[in-house]
Amino acid sequence: MGSEPSARFVLTALTADPALARACDGAGVERVGVDIERIGKHARQGHVADARISTHSIGDLAAIAPLLRRADAFIRVNPIHPGSPGEIERALAAGARAIMLPYFRRADEVRAFVDCVAGRAAPIVLIETAEAASRAAEIAAVPGLAEVMVGLNDLHRDLGLASHFAVLCTPLIESIAIAVREAGLAFGFGGVAHPDDTTLPVAPELIYAEYARLKAHAAWLSRSFFRHVGAGDLAGALETLRARLAAWQGAAPAELDRQHGALVAAVARLPAAAAS
Repeated sequence: MGSEPSARFVLTALTADPALARACDGAGVERVGVDIERIGKHARQGHVADARISTHSIGDLAAIAPLLRRADAFIRVNPIHPGSPGEIERALAAGARAIMLPYFRRADEVRAFVDCVAGRAAPIVLIETAEAASRAAEIAAVPGLAEVMVGLNDLHRDLGLASHFAVLCTPLIESIAIAVREAGLAFGFGGVAHPDDTTLPVAPELIYAEYARLKAHAAWLSRSFFRHVGAGDLAGALETLRARLAAWQGAAPAELDRQHGALVAAVARLPAAAAS
């Protein structure tokens, strides 16, 4: 069983830009780093418009890590493969303090990952397959694991759902959250946008309320967040974001249930183009 998760909401920013990394660090983002996941990614998402298929490298992490004063240097590595031990060693040598394993199906893959990290960084896993979701309790029980996140983009495709928002409308996400919390681990999912962003298919406030309803304490900063906010405005935007998340964390359960119902209704109204 892991240690009791922090009450502070942990935000992760992905960037290979040293200036943006420094700005995120100064503004109080908890984890800043890169995404080197390539294996299988193009086959799963290459056909999707605006898919996030990164060109980051471990070298980018090595350039960013020394700039961080408060944030943990973060890296999402590839799924477990024969080269995983070497890849994780290189990530650690580049300064990684938090390492995420994506796209796995079984607890033995998670155990292999945690063994490779060997306590030298925080091992985090990203549930993105239906099989892993069905085994959330077994996965969360792996000794040494620090955090479990849910990746909505790949998971909705594996489940055959119309959109990543639709995952939040199923009992599955709640069952994962409960299993993770019962294991004493931090739980998170998806990404957060700026509260004033009116261009998104689902209002950010409905997603913020869902973080509170599911008692989540971790998320990505979405790409739309950075499109909406310049580096110079980052500290103020994050203060606003955290204030809204905190307000929902203080809301009554009945109000959170009401917001969940509004989310379900909003997702049901999405046109096919917005849902994909």
